This record gives sequence, C-alpha cells and structure tokens, in this order.
Amino acid sequence: MASRIGALLIAFGVFQALLSPQPMAGAANILAVHTIAGKSHWNIMRTFLQVLTDRGHTVTVFTPFADGDRDGYTVVDVSGDMESRVNLNVSRIPRSTSPMIAYLVNVLRVNCGTIFEHPRMQEMLEGRSRPFDLVIAEALLLDCVSYAATVLRVPVIYVVPSPIVTYSERSFFGHVPNPAAVSNLLSTRGVPKTFGERFTNTLSMISDSWLSWNNERRLRNSDPRPFDAIDLVRPSLTFTNTHFITEPSRPLTPDIVQIGGIHLTPPGPIPKDVLEFIDDAPNGVIYFTFGTVISMASLPENVLKVLKEAIAQVPQKVLWKYDGEMKDKPKNVMTRKWFPQRDILLHPNVKLFISHGGISGVYEAVDAGVPLLGFPIYFDQPRNIDNLVDAGMAISMDLFSVTKDTFFNAILEIVNNDRYQQNAKIASDRFKDRPMSPAQSVVYWTEYVLRHNGAPHLKSHALNLKWYQYFLVDIISTFLFIGFVLFFIIYYGLKMICKHIYTFFHSVKAKRE
Repeated sequence: MASRIGALLIAFGVFQALLSPQPMAGAANILAVHTIAGKSHWNIMRTFLQVLTDRGHTVTVFTPFADGDRDGYTVVDVSGDMESRVNLNVSRIPRSTSPMIAYLVNVLRVNCGTIFEHPRMQEMLEGRSRPFDLVIAEALLLDCVSYAATVLRVPVIYVVPSPIVTYSERSFFGHVPNPAAVSNLLSTRGVPKTFGERFTNTLSMISDSWLSWNNERRLRNSDPRPFDAIDLVRPSLTFTNTHFITEPSRPLTPDIVQIGGIHLTPPGPIPKDVLEFIDDAPNGVIYFTFGTVISMASLPENVLKVLKEAIAQVPQKVLWKYDGEMKDKPKNVMTRKWFPQRDILLHPNVKLFISHGGISGVYEAVDAGVPLLGFPIYFDQPRNIDNLVDAGMAISMDLFSVTKDTFFNAILEIVNNDRYQQNAKIASDRFKDRPMSPAQSVVYWTEYVLRHNGAPHLKSHALNLKWYQYFLVDIISTFLFIGFVLFFIIYYGLKMICKHIYTFFHSVKAKRE
C-alpha cells in the first residue's frame, strides 16, 4: 500500500512538473535588427517582438516600419535610409533566379550597412548604452545581420520570415538539405517527385548556392563593409516562418524552431460596408489580393482585362484589394486599398482566396480553411502554392499567360467542387493541432538561449567543418587512394606471380625438350 502511494506521489510530481511553465530567464535587454523593408516580413518580426515585450523583456528595434514606442519597446526609425518594398510595380520585381539573387544580396548588404552605420547603432556598438543580453536579427540570405552580436559578444537569434532559404542553410546551420527530398526555395515544386524534378532541383540548389556566394564575394571586393572583416557569430537558434502542413516534412536540427502562423491574431470586427457586402452575397464571396509588395494596378493591361472579364461572370461577389481607381470595374466587385484580410478570410461566407502565394497569406488561408487559387510571381511563392496544390486545396496558374476561360473555369472548379473545401478544412485542423502555440515557442526557446548562455550545445558540429570535410571529400579521397594502392599491389603482385609461373613452366618445358 505504501509503495502504491509513493508511486502515485511520484507520478503526480512528474505531471505537475510537466504542466509547470519554465522559470523566466529574467528581463533581458534585447537588440533587434530588421533588414528587409517588406511589410509582410515586418508583420512577422513585429509580432515576434510583441510576444517578448509582453513577457517583460525590453526591446530596441531598428526598422523602416516605425510603429511607435511603448513600455519596454523602443523603435529606431531607419525608413529614411531604406527603400520600402510596398506596392511596387510588377515590372520592377525580378522573377528569374539569377537577377533575383543578385538583387536580394545587394539589397541585404546595403541594408545591413545602413543599420550598422546608424549613429544610434554606433553608440550601442561602442558600449555607450545599456548592455544588451541578446540580438534578434531578421535573416534571409546573408549572415551580415550577426555583426552587432559579434561586436557586443552576445548570442544572436535569427528570425527567417519566409520558408527556410535552402541554398543558404550551409552557412546558417551547417547542413545542406537533400535535394532528392527537399525542394529548393526557388523551385516551382513543393516536393521533387520525378527523376526530372530531382535532377532539376539538384542543379538549382547548386546553382543558387553558387550565385548567392559569388554575388556576395563580388560585393565584398567592390564595396567592403565592417561586417566583412570579422568572423561573425553563428545563430544560437533560428525561428522560421514555416509549419509542416504547408512545408513538407524534412529533417531539422534542434536549433531550428518552426513558428509558422505567429502573425495570426484573433479575429476583429469587419468594417460595416464590407460586412454588409459579404453578408448580402447569396453565392458567397471571393477575396482577391496580391499582398503589400505588388501593386495590382501595375499589372499589364491585357492581364487586368482578362481578370476583370472572368470575375464579371462569376456568381460570387468579389473583394478586390486594388490601389487606385479601377477602370471598368465589374458590378460584383468592391475595391479597397486595404482590407482586414485575416478577419475576412475567417468569415463563413468566403468561398475562395485568390492570392500570389505570399507565406503570410498562405497561413491565413490554411488557418481559416479557405481554398486558394494561386498566381505565384517570384521568390518562394511558386513553391508555397504548389504545397497547397499537393494538399488538394489549391490550383496554381501563370498570371502572365492566363486567359478569361482558364481563370473562370478554375474559379468554378474550386467553388463548386467540395473536395477543395474539405481538404482545406483538413489542412486547417492539422495546422491548429500543435503542442504549443508559436508565441509559446518563441518565449520558451528565446529564454532557453538566455538561460543557457547562448545554448552552444544546440549548434551542429557541421558548422565547424570545412566544405571538403562536410561533403567527405577528404574521406572519399582517402578511400580512393587506399583502393588505388591496393589495386596497384594486387595488380603487380599478380603480374609477378604470373611471370614466375610462366617462367617456371617455360623452364620445365625446355628441360623436357
């Protein structure tokens, strides 16, 4: 009896420990660096920092999207020094791989330089401000964002606002993803299935890695920056805006934490006129947007004409995010420069989301269980949409070759075929079923790094290896050398034995004769 009571007490103690939250690491002073002037990227970082300030930590952030100071939160506005990537003309966006990587590498290096040369940042790097405990940096392709952490000698945590940049994984985490199973970020496929796709995926991963490295090397030589002169500290942890429902399952090291959907907030009220438009739609509503980066009004006239003609024929009403006045606007369309996207997608009368496939909008559609018609344009968007196609909740189309009939038929296919709606609900249920929310993951793992002095034990040993060591070039070369030596010994050994045998039989034959 006593042993039973003892066992119950132990079990209760374990259960209580599992339910108890981890102790707070102490209010930390955190420096945050936001280097990408894209509003959707800022939404991820802003929410991330909000979680930490709500926890009681103090944050100072350098960003081009100043949203005002508050308790424990100080903004250093760098908008005057960075070109904002909002409502760009579609013709300005590089869509082919080589110019896109060159463009991104250049922009990121320039933005890193802009922030690290800022007078307030210089003051901090010189130790003329309150000491920092941690640096949080938005990372995409380059590790120049680690410069502040390297100078201040504190750990750095990366926040990657997109899916993991596969061709930069080696420099960030030490590992290279297997191209047979993991599609390159700039691939058009979510998963390489056929031999041709695996072959193309392997080539693109090698090519994109080389392009990224070569562009950075070229800029280092032509425009050297302070962060080029020192070995930058590696991230203690990396938070990625991914989730295995919208990003295929793949091996990840313990220092990579997925927080896809962290920007999702509880639904709020929809403006009265918009709500009336939605409620007064007996056949449902379609929501159409290309996000904050691309200006819908900048699309070629022939493309806009096709989109408007097809939409005019659908029985649904359409909320169309459109900057400026739309000529020949269909009668079933309402346009605005901005809509409360998250709140609209959660309305039960919304039947379809037409999108460019930005990752934030993808999570909003998945969370709401709304099927999607995708027009991916650049970067990770083709891959994001293809993942939803594989999940059976989306159709992907080429924006610049679309016709009225193909667009119209695709809308009817998704709206009238229950399969898309059912698969969207399945994806939504899986997306929401997790052991802890993204916000809880941010708090736990950030404070884990603080509690364990940068948590160096999470970093992969692969970061300490040279490229030829990681890819086993030295091991393979050794095997080949040993094999060559053995082959040489065996070959000449057999040759000598054969020679002696031949000589022996030849001498015997000569004696008999």
